[in-house]
Amino acid sequence: MTYVLAIDQGTTSTRAILFDATMTACASAQEEFPQHFPQSGWVEHNPQDLWDTTLSTCREAIRSAAISPSKIAAIGITNQRETVIVWDKKTGEMLHNAIVWQDRRTADTCAALRDAGHEEMITQRTGLLLDPYFSSTKLKWILDHVDGARARAQNGELLFGTVDAFLIWKLTGGKIHATDATNAARTMLYDIRKGRWSSTICELLDIPMHMLPQVKDCAADFGNTQSDLFGSEIPINGVAGDQQAATIGQACFEPGMIKSTYGTGCFALMNTGDTPVMSKNRLLTTIAYQLDGKPTYALEGSIFVAGAVVQWLRDGMQIIQDASETQALAEQADSQQNVILVPAFVGLGAPYWNPDCRGAAFGLTRATGPAELAKAALECIGYQTRDLLQAMATDWQAPGVQATLRVDGGMSANDWAMQFLSDIISAPVDRPSSQETTALGVAWLAGMHAGVYPDQAAFAKIWACETQFTPEMDDNLRVEKYEAWGRAVRATMSV
Repeated sequence: MTYVLAIDQGTTSTRAILFDATMTACASAQEEFPQHFPQSGWVEHNPQDLWDTTLSTCREAIRSAAISPSKIAAIGITNQRETVIVWDKKTGEMLHNAIVWQDRRTADTCAALRDAGHEEMITQRTGLLLDPYFSSTKLKWILDHVDGARARAQNGELLFGTVDAFLIWKLTGGKIHATDATNAARTMLYDIRKGRWSSTICELLDIPMHMLPQVKDCAADFGNTQSDLFGSEIPINGVAGDQQAATIGQACFEPGMIKSTYGTGCFALMNTGDTPVMSKNRLLTTIAYQLDGKPTYALEGSIFVAGAVVQWLRDGMQIIQDASETQALAEQADSQQNVILVPAFVGLGAPYWNPDCRGAAFGLTRATGPAELAKAALECIGYQTRDLLQAMATDWQAPGVQATLRVDGGMSANDWAMQFLSDIISAPVDRPSSQETTALGVAWLAGMHAGVYPDQAAFAKIWACETQFTPEMDDNLRVEKYEAWGRAVRATMSV
């Protein structure tokens, strides 16, 4: 039996999943790690935590499966995107904590670049908006604020990477400094049309280009792990950012297909084929995947807070002890109350891109309690998804192509939330039989490159729907509720 090991390094935890020769998950391990919030709007990780949990979860998954590491044909890595790490090229010493994708500390830098007239050039090259969300201004911040960092970078002493590149460098003992096209496309330093780092943007931000990793296909040779890590050298053959990996795992290989992942945030990607579609609705143009040197593009809408709103109910408000409680609470909520929660805890993502507004609740009464707040928390995820889908439909109008929505991520297991999603977008929502779509996507990339998994067409035929949710809401009620959401968002942004 041959296996593929998928590393899923996320925003709040790291997971390792072993897939067998039939692409069935047979063993897994998961560990959470601390989040650090030095100031309001700042979010950091200790890179050592990312590395330690990667090692321990991989070892635990291998131990749990009771297999020899020599049976593992390949490793695939998927990761939280945009998060920035800078380290010493020789010693591996970290210069600063990892600055996480959610971090907003560079809002003023982005505003200054916008005021100077650089946004159009950056968007044309990268497909991204000028926003603190992306890697480039975070990297600039480290070079500007850590003593001696810029001089060391210019002297060739420092390396930059998103989490995938950092893990590859660590796993290979510093032999390989590389990333894949999907992660490169999220840095706001990569020209997605020319397929190379943009010297123009690097010069604008004063970033030495020799800090940047080599960019490869999603399925490629990323080197071998050191034998002392797992007991055997294992090839790293697949890499993709988490949302692109989920798109692959959902087999969204045809133009018009959409997947929506509900994790800490919500990320919807629509496959647009070999054409990068520039959005008129503040969506992102990005690379869905790149195989055999050929990029496939996507429109992406990013919601900063999805599952995190449920974490807020649990950890901040302390009205639930477990995320699963929200479904029963939502079912118990008073139907006469229309509480609307706008979860702009770190600003609003697509299609608004307002980093400065903060969360708000509307429609509260003396009778509002945990059930109504839980319902509002689940509903706001559906509302935000509809915002994205409407923007996508406006941007990309291909006659004869039927958009398909496939959902995954932790919150997709919540039947109440998925039914409301179907109701509010007035379309079917398909939940796959495999809930490990992100890990499966990168496992397939690695296994396909290693020659143990089938090609793209055969992989697409394996996808299966577990549950389809279809609209049940009255049309008038749907209109009424969505209009109320729109008013709530406008009011939130006006404060």
